[in-house]
Amino acid sequence: MIKDHAYQLGFSHCGFSHTDLSAYEADYFNWLGLNYHGTMSYMAAHGTKRTRPSELIPGTQSVISVLMPYFEYDQYDPIIQLQSKQHAYVSRYALGRDYHKVLRKKLAKLAEFILSQVPDAALRGFVDSAPVLERQLAYQAGLGFLGKNSLLIHPKAGSWFFIGEIYTNLTLASDSTPVRDGCGQCQACIQECPTQAIVADGVVDARRCISYLTIEHQGAIDEELRPLMGNRIYGCDDCQLVCPWNHFTPPNQQDDFKARHELDQALLIDLFSWSQQEFEVQMAGSPIRRIGYEKWQRNIAIALGNADFDEDIITQLKSRLGQVSDMVDEHIYWAITQQQQAGTLTNAVEKSNYPTSPIGLPSSAAKYYLPKSAKAQFKTKRVLPVRTDSQDSLD
Repeated sequence: MIKDHAYQLGFSHCGFSHTDLSAYEADYFNWLGLNYHGTMSYMAAHGTKRTRPSELIPGTQSVISVLMPYFEYDQYDPIIQLQSKQHAYVSRYALGRDYHKVLRKKLAKLAEFILSQVPDAALRGFVDSAPVLERQLAYQAGLGFLGKNSLLIHPKAGSWFFIGEIYTNLTLASDSTPVRDGCGQCQACIQECPTQAIVADGVVDARRCISYLTIEHQGAIDEELRPLMGNRIYGCDDCQLVCPWNHFTPPNQQDDFKARHELDQALLIDLFSWSQQEFEVQMAGSPIRRIGYEKWQRNIAIALGNADFDEDIITQLKSRLGQVSDMVDEHIYWAITQQQQAGTLTNAVEKSNYPTSPIGLPSSAAKYYLPKSAKAQFKTKRVLPVRTDSQDSLD
């Protein structure tokens, strides 16, 4: 009954697991010991509560794990967006409304249903908001295997989904047949990671991960990593875009996860021009809002530095100096230097007729794997916006 109701609420998969995570505890604390969590002090703040559910919520006997797909078929082709240097790439999960709120409401409804059947049940839902080993719990619930990129991968649904959990004092029969490893000899995600943040199978050094750098990291970003970030201004999807299992990704079914403010096709220079008030208004209800305006400007400044040479970019960068903070100014100065160097290089490349990399192919992995059914729906034939002085593509 619980699973059937979960499906009615829009979850694509649901499974039950026990609470024994001892098989992962040593690896988790070793990861912390190597400082792979960077400045995310909250990852180490709760002792063993993350690996021992009953310490977090006393009396927990079982965990209900659910998945909800978010990959939107009705969007501009993410590969074209990623490989168009003047455009901004935003991780697909952040194109729409904040998933925390969406899933939390649906978990609350699932809990209400369970209480209607078992009034004395104790239930506590989580969506990426507490010390919970969500991927390992979902694996134990039979909802996928743990990939080399550390993500949960379902063999019939890929990895483009959100995970939610409900801790309960009910003793539920575990889905005791874990999905066997499906990575095999594949190294695509490791090869394609722009910053080589996947340091071993299933182990990510967050300090090099673009998702961490653009979202969690406070302050200046190391100069050696900035060129590797490309046009990725919020998150990074490269390890998912080259994963063969994502050929089977089902479409998003939630209106809340559809792209807002044309973030799936936005120009860097337009986003950079937003004032703080515009940022807060446009990003209201979005997970992006939580990084704040300062990091938003920092991230876009780096991307503009990595963009193809454009005098307008240099002009826009200079116009923002002294507007936000010394930290942002540091990245703007770096970006201006990068643009100036790119201008010199562009002239040299034009003279030598140096070949460029073909659009549509990854830099290192064999190929991209977009959902089979999505390719025909991507807006690949529509022209991405070209900025003019009088145009604001996000109005």
